[in-house]
Amino acid sequence: MDLAQNFQPAGLPIREYLLVGLTTAVLTFLGTGLVRRLAIRWGAVAHPRQRDVHTVPIPRMGGLAMYVGVCGGMLLAHQLPVLRRAFDYSLDPVAILLGGGLIMVIGMLDDRYELDSLTKFAGQTTCAGILVLLGLQWIILWVPWGGDGPGGSLLILDQNQGALLTVFLVVTMVNAMNFVDGLDGLASGVGLISAVATCAFSLHLLDESGGDVTYYPPALIAATLAGACLGFLPHNFQPAKIFMGDSGSMLIGLMMAAASTSASGKVQPDGAETIALLSPLLVVAAVLFVPVLDLLMAVVRRTRKGLSPFHADKMHLHHRLLEIGHSQRRAVLLIYLWASVLAFGTVALSLFDAFAVGWGIGIGLLIALVVSVVPRLRAR
Repeated sequence: MDLAQNFQPAGLPIREYLLVGLTTAVLTFLGTGLVRRLAIRWGAVAHPRQRDVHTVPIPRMGGLAMYVGVCGGMLLAHQLPVLRRAFDYSLDPVAILLGGGLIMVIGMLDDRYELDSLTKFAGQTTCAGILVLLGLQWIILWVPWGGDGPGGSLLILDQNQGALLTVFLVVTMVNAMNFVDGLDGLASGVGLISAVATCAFSLHLLDESGGDVTYYPPALIAATLAGACLGFLPHNFQPAKIFMGDSGSMLIGLMMAAASTSASGKVQPDGAETIALLSPLLVVAAVLFVPVLDLLMAVVRRTRKGLSPFHADKMHLHHRLLEIGHSQRRAVLLIYLWASVLAFGTVALSLFDAFAVGWGIGIGLLIALVVSVVPRLRAR
């Protein structure tokens, strides 16, 4: 493949990505009702437990409808002349369909039979391996040391290093999204926010590169994920009619990790400006911040008690918001606010003046903090 083939005429295919995202949303929305009936008939129903917030049995397995929507969106993109470049020059979309399909099936089995944590971990690692085998892995990683100036340096990863980093990111993100899925609409909303931010960042890279086909796949992955979350959210927002279950939360985690890897793992900034070098990894960090923070806190909390990191409890971030006096809806909306400020603020760093954006992010985080502690302040 020569260099001329890697670049296409400038111009962002925003309408095409919107069409794919909306198509995915419609298919997911329509399919969720059918999946709900199937889940009830198959017995994939979440019965209330001590650590749960819901009080009545609710069917799960919504990830099946989300995956069907993603498949429909990918099929449409394959038929569009512009977005077909995502398939012609990369196997990333195929990796999503195969790896995402397998992790969705593993999640469905867990939704019905509640698999043990070791079996799920093995399945998650296998799905991450599928992404790696099809070429969806980290190649370049920025580090803050080395180089001739203060801007750090770029590490060129070999196949083994890139594969290990990719598997680690996928497994971490899959479990983080699984842990976040504790309130109605929480995982689907955070997934939607993260996917839109990643899609915007990928479109920025596409524009900056003059149409480099490298950046078509991450935007497509993020657009279909955003559509799937958007289509599922009306069924899942409080009061939920169906849960996405592990089939949905693990699918979101895998697709988010894949989109971030496809967008940032191959970026080669051309300049010593720190923000330009940092922005790809900052976007990944911002997108993953809320779920990964919850995951890390859970692991530390459980291991200090001598329990397994996968041992379930009722001390996640959303549970803490409920404890201090927020309603379910308000707790979910607050986490949406935190995720939005971090994700979209970081994307804005690569688009606008860093100083002004930094002030905006700081003000946004301050507002989110004040709103979060209002019930506790009132109690005093």
